[in-house]
Amino acid sequence: MAQPRSLVSYGARDGMAMVLEDTLDPTTGLRMRSMLLNMGPSHPAMHGVIRIILQLEGEKVVDADVEIGYLHRAFEKEAETVRWHQVFPYTDRLNYVSPLINNVGYALAVEKLLGIDIPERAKYIRVILCELSRIFDHLTCIGPMAMEMGAMTVFLYCMKAREWVQEVIEDVTGARLTVSYCRIGGVKADLPEGFREKTLSAVSRVEEVVDEVDRLLTRNRIFYDRTKFVGVITKEEAISYGFTGPLLRATGVEYDVRKAHPYLVYDRVEFDIPSGANGDTYDRYLVRIEEIRQSARIIRQALDQMPPGSVHVKEVPEVVPGWLMVDTAKVGKTSRLPFLRVAADPTLEGSQKDFAPYVRSSERRVSLPPKEDVYGNIEGLMNHFMLIMEGNGIRPPVGETYMAVEGANGELGFYIVSDGTDRAYRVRVRPPCFYLMQALPRLIRGHMVADVIPIFGSINMIAGEQDR
Repeated sequence: MAQPRSLVSYGARDGMAMVLEDTLDPTTGLRMRSMLLNMGPSHPAMHGVIRIILQLEGEKVVDADVEIGYLHRAFEKEAETVRWHQVFPYTDRLNYVSPLINNVGYALAVEKLLGIDIPERAKYIRVILCELSRIFDHLTCIGPMAMEMGAMTVFLYCMKAREWVQEVIEDVTGARLTVSYCRIGGVKADLPEGFREKTLSAVSRVEEVVDEVDRLLTRNRIFYDRTKFVGVITKEEAISYGFTGPLLRATGVEYDVRKAHPYLVYDRVEFDIPSGANGDTYDRYLVRIEEIRQSARIIRQALDQMPPGSVHVKEVPEVVPGWLMVDTAKVGKTSRLPFLRVAADPTLEGSQKDFAPYVRSSERRVSLPPKEDVYGNIEGLMNHFMLIMEGNGIRPPVGETYMAVEGANGELGFYIVSDGTDRAYRVRVRPPCFYLMQALPRLIRGHMVADVIPIFGSINMIAGEQDR
């Protein structure tokens, strides 16, 4: 049948729905009447951030257009107007369901540009929090997707389990959603007392809920019939669209950034890559269920392996005699003072011996000093100013880099260009949802209107990272 030139232009012209001209079905010879229907952005299942213009024959979807951009926040340009450290609050608002993974991805990209390696403890902390965020994200996908098909009990179970994870994250970061916990060179602060016990307890309870959800949904005839062989895509098509994450793995392609390009300590922990075979909505659900279990497995190993130590990278300072530092300062050559450490004068070996280590603290070139130092001694305050004040801050060398991490929805990449100043020249994000959403018309074409709901839910579209 003849297709309209632009479903978006038709749908935008006449509000909620309109009838197109009659067409002749070439197979039956019957005259058919097509209708355009706007699903979203105010439709509950579209979450207020996406619009699908459906061309229907009866209740069958014969074509569709997807309109995005309802949550555009100009993240990339905002990241180019602030200093390197100030980008973290913006990364929180990309995938706001698992913001810690965004924090880690951006921090790793800048650290790669700087050529620095963070302490071992900080690496394990990042991995643990990333996997907690992955669990949180998958629960947020499975629960609402099931609810939108009528499985309210599953939704309540997932939200209960999600709260246990969120309490752990809140204990560590001090926030529930926009955490801003990572720092260039490490993390904001060490783990709180009792973190290990609370995390293990939360993970064990989440696994019990996941087993219960598995029993409720996986062999449920209604859920099975509404998801099995619905929204099918082949592995070749998925690769051509740029799929990554659970949707790609559901087609049988075992690609995971944590395995293919290990970062942090993912090469030191054992975990499997769940994959499907049919590339349908049912397999996407199964992949996420198993990924929750694998994340719990990673968390337990990381807790067992995590060493004590610092959570911030420390530059090895150049040690100079006190008289040289004083004379250098007298002639106004102060630019290198934050990166020097003075050798304690013998006169400080007496009653002020305990104070000697604090005369010049171990300054950090990229990592913000602890607030105790900022508020407690002049050296920490100076170090803070040098990293924060206009015209100062960290200055990565001129160059460019790309760093990818495995987000909950797929490969989350940051491409950064530095011109040697205190802020990025160019920031570009590779959001996994964007590539998934471009295939939505292909996934829903040929299905019924009711099938749009589980198919769209299985994509787990997060508008913050898609629209950026």
